[in-house]
Amino acid sequence: MAQRQTSETDGAVILEAQRITHLYQGRGEQGRRGHAPVVLEEVSLQIRAGELVALLGPSGSGKSTLLRILAGLIRPTQGEVRVHGQPLRGPTPSCALVFQSFALFPWLTVLQNVELGLEALGLPRLQRLKRALAIIDMIGLDGFEEAYPKELSGGMRQRVGFARALAVEPELLLLDEPFSALDVLTAANLRRELLQLWYQAKIPTRAMLLVTHNIDEAVSMADRLLILGADPGHLRAEVQGLPRGQREPHSPAYTHLVDLLYRLMTSPDEDGAALLAAEEPAFVQRGQPRPTRPYQTLPHVAPADMIGLLELVQARGGRADLAELGRELQLELDELLPLVDAADLLQLACPEEGDLVLTAVGRLLAEADVQEEKRLFRQQALARIALLRRIAEDLAAAPGHRVDEERYLERLREHFSEGEAEAQLQTIIDWGRYAEIFTYQEEAGVFALETDEETEEQPTEAAGDTWRRNIR
Repeated sequence: MAQRQTSETDGAVILEAQRITHLYQGRGEQGRRGHAPVVLEEVSLQIRAGELVALLGPSGSGKSTLLRILAGLIRPTQGEVRVHGQPLRGPTPSCALVFQSFALFPWLTVLQNVELGLEALGLPRLQRLKRALAIIDMIGLDGFEEAYPKELSGGMRQRVGFARALAVEPELLLLDEPFSALDVLTAANLRRELLQLWYQAKIPTRAMLLVTHNIDEAVSMADRLLILGADPGHLRAEVQGLPRGQREPHSPAYTHLVDLLYRLMTSPDEDGAALLAAEEPAFVQRGQPRPTRPYQTLPHVAPADMIGLLELVQARGGRADLAELGRELQLELDELLPLVDAADLLQLACPEEGDLVLTAVGRLLAEADVQEEKRLFRQQALARIALLRRIAEDLAAAPGHRVDEERYLERLREHFSEGEAEAQLQTIIDWGRYAEIFTYQEEAGVFALETDEETEEQPTEAAGDTWRRNIR
């Protein structure tokens, strides 16, 4: 494959974020203390000409919010974005976005969708048509100009999204998980074709920023990787990518970097730069310390799914490589990490050097019958989850052993957006019900202590056990 020629301007800073902090400003989102939830805190980064940068991070790290700030679609609460050294005052000039959801207009043909961005540039009709047809041919859509989105496969629809973005000849291309809605083979093919256009300089784009939750995708594509942490979003580390000749899957360098990134992503409370530098100093450029977290954030996973993962690890001797687990179960990072975080939070397993290792209690739970499994889960949940313990204590002391959910929602809203506060409460409900700590009356929004009669009527198989059986 012909390689992209190095330009004299390669390495020049195209876009820079300086100490970006962003608060969630939805209506009614301020808690009693008058503080809106923090989405991003003190994030600084640069995008330079000639490089493809990957932005990795768990759910809640603000990846998509940061991308929209860099695109000029959202104004940050604090900090500044600069383009070629000039403060950004609106949409980022000479920049295009490709979305996960395709974002096509269903009533327009392929050609009309691609021309749409060119209309906004005010180009004459003939020039628009010529440029749109050229990019349609380049992106592999020749013959589909008059087709409507409903007639196309997911991969073809995403090609239209790429064609529309590239038609405006952007200097900077921002990619918001553009391959995650596609099947594995289609995504691999589209990634390869985009890289060919990039390496062969068939597109005028000078830099790309890829938001992804797929570590393999990031390692195979990126010249540099930015790793975000969550609660709130912050830059944990900046990692140098592999030389292009070493980005083949299963090569020693590729496998080593993937394992390092899994180790970093599954150790959210450790200093990212220090952790990686101790292992492989050549990879790490810089990082920022994790902000102090004044609250406990629960990963949104079903207990049965997490226990199913523990049982799979136990079947492998109590220790398993996380990268291999993700590939085997076909779980993306945003699906695997919450399961690992939940097991770690409950001290049932801990990430160690890129592996997931069961604790003594985790081994017991993975081998237990359903009732012993619930007992051990309840033991760990009450010991480790502050809000579950608080609800249990309040129920024991409350008249009639009933407590309204609003008491806890109010506290959660101090640190989370309205939607996330409700999601956190729902996770508390799911975990507490599974552990038989309380019952929950949904229509009334009330927690109550279980009676002996209610406990006896509990089913012997928890919801979600089907998933557990499937992965054994």
